[in-house]
Amino acid sequence: MRFLRLLFIVLLAIVLVAVALANREMVTLNAFPVNLDAYLGGKWSVELPLFMVIFLAVAFGMLAGLIWEYLREAHVRREARNRSAEVARLEREVGSLRERHANPRDEVLAIIDRPKGTGTDRPVTTANPASGTTLPAAR
Repeated sequence: MRFLRLLFIVLLAIVLVAVALANREMVTLNAFPVNLDAYLGGKWSVELPLFMVIFLAVAFGMLAGLIWEYLREAHVRREARNRSAEVARLEREVGSLRERHANPRDEVLAIIDRPKGTGTDRPVTTANPASGTTLPAAR
């Protein structure tokens, strides 16, 4: 992957240098039409090589597209931030519920959770079972 990236950069550099060498003529870039700059005063034009005008136009277009997409996707980022906060809140709530309901354990769950290979077939009992977790005494 690194080789492909380097190859792409080298090819791009070769193409850009070729475009620059083929378009070295000086051109006048006017900010306003010829008749309008007489009313505004000052010189509103600059002489640049043609390749520089091309590169600046491409760079300006990329910058405008970047800003456009950033503004267009602002609601998506806001929604993702809200959902992330909601997920974090729900994970905290689930964690607190797990801690609150983890103890006391009843005997059935203790039998199910007992590691295999203990060699005993009798259930593991807790020292003080919680109320409502044992059967009533026989009469």
